Amino acid sequence: MIRGFGLLLAVLFCTCLGVHRENFRTCDQSGFCKRHRNLQPGTSDYVVQPSSLRLSKTSLMVDVINTKNNVRFLLQAYGLQHGIFRVKLVEAEPIRQRYEIPIGVTLVAEPEQVELVYQGESNGQLKFSLGDNQMVINVNPLRLDFLINNEPVSSLNAQGLLMFEHTREKRPTKEEADEGTNEEGAAEKEEEKPSDDEDDTGMWEETFKGFSDSKPNGPTSVGVDIAFPGFRYVYGIPEHADSFALKTTKSTDPYRMYNLDVFEYELYNPMALYGHIPFMVAHNDKHTVGVFFQNAAEGWIDIQSNIADKSVFSNLADFVTGNTDVPQTDTHWFFEDGIIDVFVLLGPGPKDVFKQYASLTGNTPLPPLWAIAYHQCRWNYNDQDDVRTVDQTMDKFDIPFDVIWLDIEHTDGKKYFTWDGSRFGDSVEMLRNLSSKGRKLVTIVDPHLKRDDNYEKYTDARNQGLLVKNKDGNDFDGWCWPGSSSWPDFLEPKVREWWADQFSLEKYQGSANNLYVWNDMNEPSVFNSPEITFPKDVRHLSGVENREVHNIYGMLVHQATWDGLLKRSGYKERPFVLTRAFFAGSQRSGAVWTGDNMGEWSHLKMTVPMMLSLNLAGIHFSGADIGGFFKNPDSELIARWYQAAIFQPFFRAHAHIDTKRREPYLLPEDHMIVARDAIKKRYSYLPYWYQLFYESETTGMPPMRSLWMEFPSETNVFEKDDQFMTGN
Repeated sequence: MIRGFGLLLAVLFCTCLGVHRENFRTCDQSGFCKRHRNLQPGTSDYVVQPSSLRLSKTSLMVDVINTKNNVRFLLQAYGLQHGIFRVKLVEAEPIRQRYEIPIGVTLVAEPEQVELVYQGESNGQLKFSLGDNQMVINVNPLRLDFLINNEPVSSLNAQGLLMFEHTREKRPTKEEADEGTNEEGAAEKEEEKPSDDEDDTGMWEETFKGFSDSKPNGPTSVGVDIAFPGFRYVYGIPEHADSFALKTTKSTDPYRMYNLDVFEYELYNPMALYGHIPFMVAHNDKHTVGVFFQNAAEGWIDIQSNIADKSVFSNLADFVTGNTDVPQTDTHWFFEDGIIDVFVLLGPGPKDVFKQYASLTGNTPLPPLWAIAYHQCRWNYNDQDDVRTVDQTMDKFDIPFDVIWLDIEHTDGKKYFTWDGSRFGDSVEMLRNLSSKGRKLVTIVDPHLKRDDNYEKYTDARNQGLLVKNKDGNDFDGWCWPGSSSWPDFLEPKVREWWADQFSLEKYQGSANNLYVWNDMNEPSVFNSPEITFPKDVRHLSGVENREVHNIYGMLVHQATWDGLLKRSGYKERPFVLTRAFFAGSQRSGAVWTGDNMGEWSHLKMTVPMMLSLNLAGIHFSGADIGGFFKNPDSELIARWYQAAIFQPFFRAHAHIDTKRREPYLLPEDHMIVARDAIKKRYSYLPYWYQLFYESETTGMPPMRSLWMEFPSETNVFEKDDQFMTGN
């Protein structure tokens, strides 16, 4: 019955003809997105109070007032090693604590601070230097400019789009106010007259496709514009199925950052996908700079190409001579919750920016050699005989491979850490046979737990109080592959420790040391919830809402899995974990693939810009399903896909349960030979790949690089995303 239910869901969710856009919000269907996007450039309401300036050797703090409503904020700025500025803006007196991502989640450690030199105040500006780099704080209105050797390269709030929705109590409805009207109440009512930013609907409750979002804390979004004067091109903010050089969003939705399970995603579209990293890089022939906006809530980013306003920078530098127009890319970032916490990475070159970003969020650990070899996967290999046949037939046709994978059908009724006894009755023997040839097995372990009193993993998590709650405080009950399911709260360290323990050989019965793990559906995917994920008002054990932390849930799943495999080996063997959902810092514990792509030439072409964006943002161990996950590609496309994929970091073939079998030896002989030769070429390059991953671990340089990363002054390659470099 359960297996049938799972297959029914597969039909409902996985065999559609293209993405169901109506399942996912547009900006117009999101109250906070509309509020920020409706702002018009102009003079900012936020003003610095220079008399409140407090200085230390490495940082500053100063008060900022929103002159529209007199709410006070604290602006903090820090000088960090490697030429990085950090800027935080927080409420001075919030009525509730706003969420800030703990150290060790995105940031690998507390960033090391270095001397920040205060150069004084003049002409309404506070000036600071960090080596050859400068930060200038304009007092009225608030604006922050960042310069490399006195040349401006980035600016915050130059367009005046800063908006920080302060925490507040909900005003009574008209009916509630009328019930308690008296002289004192009338005075209070007059005093609490709404400010202009409360005139919109959807502040305290919102609906989407019949789902209600209770929004008990009201409007709490933050946003600011970030300009890149002198830069025509910006890159990054994966994951989107779009060009490498990011496009203007003037006539489309902004680029969305919200981890979602999107089946058969469209190409050249700013819609959100499975994972996101709020890191953007601007590059021209002189400089490379980066911006990392540390925020775990849903975000959107608007991008516009403009001409720089030379009057803004006239008193800072000889920005330009004559009447020459200077390009400028204006971006506008806004998030539903959290704080403004921006790192400005001032390069000045590509290698410097990658080193700076890695110093913040960590490097990709050197993978085991077998993990960068060829992986053979599909949904699903049917049973142990099927695994044995694939293994032997690959050898028969002299096709090298190192890893075979099992999808959800290998489990007992979609209960992870279990085996279907009729199909995999002796998994240990199967693992031993693979191990005798030096091969590994990867099994899928998703984060949803079937709500079944006979399933020990679920009952243990329930009884220990480890599960995510709904808004009423009960264990959240949603639908995924097993049917009714609950989810461990991976935001809690004790839950991650519990999960890690489940990978021991004693608790994952039928496993062995040559078994590794694939975390899928960890956005998380919830089939019967708004946008096929957690409702935003789901509660975590710490009391925070999902809306505050959504984008880090998936990365904490694979971090806990990584820790479990590391612990299983007594901290002696390097783990391998594949994840679909990710965030900044995911590179430390997970390889990433691009999800449910299609067996079409256009999707093969899209692997290049998607991989370049992931590599730029630190996700170096990444790849796309060879041949495409959906559909039945012809044999030429499959062969060509193998030829392209051997030069991409993660090298795995995968296919949907409804597709025809397409192991390389099943191709017509001419295309089988092409695919086999490509796989063998991959193996001939393994020493070079291993060297590139060592370089990635030690320097932060991506193994898959755009042309401008190796040729930074060649302006004609800045838009190229149908060519790339493997290393140098």
